[in-house]
This record gives sequence, structure tokens and C-alpha cells, in this order.
Amino acid sequence: MSPLNEEQLQQIRDERKEQIMEAALKVFARRGIIGTKMSMIATEAGISQGLLYRYFKSKDELFTTLVQRAMEESIAGIGSVYKLPGSPIEKIRTLTELILDEDGQLYFMLMHQARTSDEVPEQAKQLIEQYSMQTYVDQLEPLFIEGQKAGEFAAGDPRKLISCYITVLSGLMTLNIHGDEDYQMPEIDILLRIVSGS
Repeated sequence: MSPLNEEQLQQIRDERKEQIMEAALKVFARRGIIGTKMSMIATEAGISQGLLYRYFKSKDELFTTLVQRAMEESIAGIGSVYKLPGSPIEKIRTLTELILDEDGQLYFMLMHQARTSDEVPEQAKQLIEQYSMQTYVDQLEPLFIEGQKAGEFAAGDPRKLISCYITVLSGLMTLNIHGDEDYQMPEIDILLRIVSGS
């Protein structure tokens, strides 16, 4: 068998790093930064702790990397709502489905941990401050105004309506993160009554 070339080796490294980050996301979302040990992440990823340290020097570095990715993906995800087909309410329905899927919930819980935990690395705190809730409200405001003009969204201050929408989604994700079999996520159409006012 011929040795791997540099491009193949880099692909293997990239795949391994992704595997580690996916495992870390699950562990941090469930246990928070204080309750997480690098050994737990290694076990979740199915690799040795030594190999994990080849990719990330510390738990703080890994946590901060994930927070940065979560922030970038959440901003991009909300921004992509404008590229979706349909009316404003149909766009919000699709966005809500994306936010409430399993990966969306894990990223949300990671950001929740970053906002509320005492042991958050300074760099992660700075990222959280850089992407405040106002960032999301600003992004969604034109769509909510369009929805109000079309009669699809409730009347009133669109920024307050967006804040209410985000707060409800946040609460639902916090309730659902532990995978309680008795807990049922409300149907999207019921959630959207908050936005539509009907």
C-alpha cells in the first residue's frame, strides 16, 4: 500500500477534528463547561485523550472554538431566512424548524452555557458579547415588518415581537435538551401563533 500524500493526511486530520468537535458539542451542551472533562470528550469521540490533545491544547480552547462556530452558524442561519421561498410566515416556519432540530438545540445550549456559566474562558465571553441578542433582533426585523405589512404577523413593535419569539424558542430548547421522553415539543403552527397573533 502506498503512503498517504499530504492532501489525504490533511483530509484525515480535518475529519478527526470535526469528529472531536461534534463529540465536544454534545458533552458541553449536556454538562456545561464546569462539568466537562477532556476525557469525557475523548470517550464520546471514540479516541484516546492523547489524540484529543493533539488537536486542542485545552478544554477552554475547544469550548471557545465551538462557541465561535455556534455564533457564526446562528448568524448565518438567521440571515439565510431571506433566501427561503414563500411569504414571511412561511420563512419563519422553516427557520423555526431549523432552530428546533437537534443540532440547533445543541448549539443553543452551548451558547446558553457560555452566557450563564462562571467558568467561561475570557475569549468565549468576548464572542458572546460581540453577538448579543440585539444582533438577532436586528437581523429579523425587516422580515417581521414585511410580515406585519402583509397582515401575517401580529401588529405592534416588531422588535418586541421578535424578542418574544426568540425567548419562547430559547425556553423550549432548554426544556428539551435532556431528551425527556415525556416532554413533547409543541407543534410549529402552535408556536407561530405568537408571531401571527391568531
